[in-house]
Amino acid sequence: MKFIFFGIVFFLYWLIQRAYKNTKDVVLNKIVIGEKHDYGDSQVLNILQLSDLHLENISIPPDELYETLKDEKIDLIALTGDFLDRKRTIPKLGPYLESLRQLKAKYGMYAVLGNHDYILKENDLQQLVHTLEQYDVIVLQNDHKQIIVNGKTVNIIGIDDFCTGRSNLVSSYTNLPDGINLVLTHDPNIVLHMKKFHFDYLLAGHFHGGQICYPKAYHLLKMGKLARMNMIKGLHLYEGKPFYINEGLGQTGVNLRIGSRPEITLHRFSLSSVKTETLPAI
Repeated sequence: MKFIFFGIVFFLYWLIQRAYKNTKDVVLNKIVIGEKHDYGDSQVLNILQLSDLHLENISIPPDELYETLKDEKIDLIALTGDFLDRKRTIPKLGPYLESLRQLKAKYGMYAVLGNHDYILKENDLQQLVHTLEQYDVIVLQNDHKQIIVNGKTVNIIGIDDFCTGRSNLVSSYTNLPDGINLVLTHDPNIVLHMKKFHFDYLLAGHFHGGQICYPKAYHLLKMGKLARMNMIKGLHLYEGKPFYINEGLGQTGVNLRIGSRPEITLHRFSLSSVKTETLPAI
């Protein structure tokens, strides 16, 4: 009986150690959207996406993040929410934003907020937003900005967090010019409500790829219809439109991962393959 008991204890110890080690095993995923062989870089938007940093349990220090990305072609940086949970962690964000700023993304840095960010009290939330803006990050809360890429208008649409009931699609799309629609949001479940709101590519996070998937991420079933459809990470299509769910760079709750890895994502988004459409005025 003792042998069985110690065997179980050893197995649990090994499992926890392995699960903690997984949090340090950051994956750099490269995704191609549209034509794989484009007409040169002028027709491509190279997007760096980071999501769910959860700075209390982030998997990579700022200098290592910079070293990992410094030789990559990056035109735009998208930060898709859940930066932190606690006020005292806000100062930790600055060095990461400085590392990202050093990458000199041609079209800048854009961010949306996530459900964990909204745990903060209002004054602390404003401090978080102010910190982002101090490092030249444009924070979009049901709003949009435009960039011109080789003569093409790209609408960067930031939809606020769906999980906490802050999404407003009408506000996000009001006065939107014709162009290519790139949506940034935190909770990907919003795609199920966007039949009348066109997007060409949508970036989200929120699920952490399950974070602990053993044997499957059953605990995510309460997090909306997409999880019940087993759409919890990676590239998916919904009604013919592509969206990507990033597994996140940090952990929440326990600092462990089983069946998932912290993720940095580089998206090569072909603009020449997108057929823009004229939308009705909102």
